[in-house]
Amino acid sequence: MAMHFPNLPERVAEIRDRLAAASSRGGYGQTVRLVAVTKTHGPEAALEAWEAGVRDCGENRVQEALPKMAAVAVPVSWHLIGHLQRNKVHELEHFVLLHSLDSSRLADAVCEFGLKRQLAVDALIQVNTSGEATKGGFSPEELRIEADRLVGMPGIRVIGAMTMAPLDASEIVLRQTFAGARHARQVLAGAGHPATELSMGMSNDYEIAVEEGATLVRIGSALFGARDQ
Repeated sequence: MAMHFPNLPERVAEIRDRLAAASSRGGYGQTVRLVAVTKTHGPEAALEAWEAGVRDCGENRVQEALPKMAAVAVPVSWHLIGHLQRNKVHELEHFVLLHSLDSSRLADAVCEFGLKRQLAVDALIQVNTSGEATKGGFSPEELRIEADRLVGMPGIRVIGAMTMAPLDASEIVLRQTFAGARHARQVLAGAGHPATELSMGMSNDYEIAVEEGATLVRIGSALFGARDQ
């Protein structure tokens, strides 16, 4: 079978080396999980990533993800990294982790689903640490209130925080954004959540994110090249 991404094994190896080096430089010594962002690519992206040793794939939209999942026979761990509409919460059954719990109303719906299926949903709280009006998620001030509220919601297991940095930001702004998410994780842990994960960093900034403590990086174009539109 001809590969759609013939350089993928080499790209995976290079990124893993960069992740390990960045973790060492940052001084946190954390293990970093590579999430291959397969959005806008076909099922072959997830399959070839699996064959290259990547076990986690990320999708932005449920409606794109579901037919792709059905076409991939290997047991990929699927992550939902984009915004989730409340009327699609039941589709979380197909994902191991929701990276983008971005509002109290969504949290209520996710908790209800977790209780109904009698298994809490693993989720990351999306925090807007850059202050951009176009970014979703909780502000640092809102997070403190929500962190306490979520402790009483057994249908959700808050295992960390997620953020997105501004595009083309300077290194100073990137580090401030990522450090803000690291602090948000500390707030969640302080409220009593098992918050150990930190999802941040994409193809253009993942090394800085790992230096700042990222445990999950979401990488698409650095693995698969430019996306189809």
